[in-house]
Amino acid sequence: MIAVVHHPAYVAPAPARSTYRWNKNGLIRDLLLEQGRRIEWHTPDPMPTRWLEAVHDPDYVAEVLEARVPPLKTRRIGFPVTPEVAARAQAVPGGTWLAAHLALRHGFAANTAGGSHHALADTGAGYCVFNDLAVAAVRLVEEGTVDRLAVVDSDVHQGDGTAALLAGHPGIVTYSIHAEKNFPARKARSTLDVPLADGLGDEAYLTTLEETLTPFLAEHRPQLVLYQAGVDPFADDRLGRLSLSLDGLARRERLVARLSQAAGAPLASTVGGGYGDDALAIARRHVDAILILGAAFA
Repeated sequence: MIAVVHHPAYVAPAPARSTYRWNKNGLIRDLLLEQGRRIEWHTPDPMPTRWLEAVHDPDYVAEVLEARVPPLKTRRIGFPVTPEVAARAQAVPGGTWLAAHLALRHGFAANTAGGSHHALADTGAGYCVFNDLAVAAVRLVEEGTVDRLAVVDSDVHQGDGTAALLAGHPGIVTYSIHAEKNFPARKARSTLDVPLADGLGDEAYLTTLEETLTPFLAEHRPQLVLYQAGVDPFADDRLGRLSLSLDGLARRERLVARLSQAAGAPLASTVGGGYGDDALAIARRHVDAILILGAAFA
């Protein structure tokens, strides 16, 4: 069975003037429900405020939780923060934290949301409100669950918020493989960044991933990997600039699983990016990632 974390608040009604596909998480849930007994469901508690404030500015945390985010930050996020969006934003980091604990118990677990890697200390950005990867990572280390943790980000966009929020934090390292010319225009500095040229296809991508992630994991010896499994490197993704096929995405997941296992590190995955008009097709790509990772760790 695959341990999967989901919270009803993940499926929030779309705020006005939003281009984000708000039905994606519900579709991911529905497709996983079709797997029947293969999935073991878990519901997280919302992330306590003090752990949100361990990473984000307390004033920004209050703005979100009270649904009074000012217009400038609203524009950077890409949608208004309604009370329902605020509840979702607090639930998602709790889900990533719970997935990490389940991964330590079972080898692998997945959150059906998360990967909000653009959120910064005092503002959200790029459809990200709170940075669940950074919040969960800091809590896991500071509560003593693990001493060494790696955030591995394979979204087509650089994990700039994660890199900035976790820079210099003892026991935590960050890796990002992404399209060099894609959003954000100003990149942060991860422990290791792997920028890629536009249009890169399966073979070159997978070779680069293996040649860079293998020594990264060997050097830092994480006891846990938090994996941002964005599917937007797919060739037809609306916001991507890479050219991975569906088979290439599947091979990426098997490779990340194999390298994590070789390093002795359990893995907890988050959804990350995936964009386009066909929300069901995007949800299927996210579900495929979860199922492939789950099978690799079985």
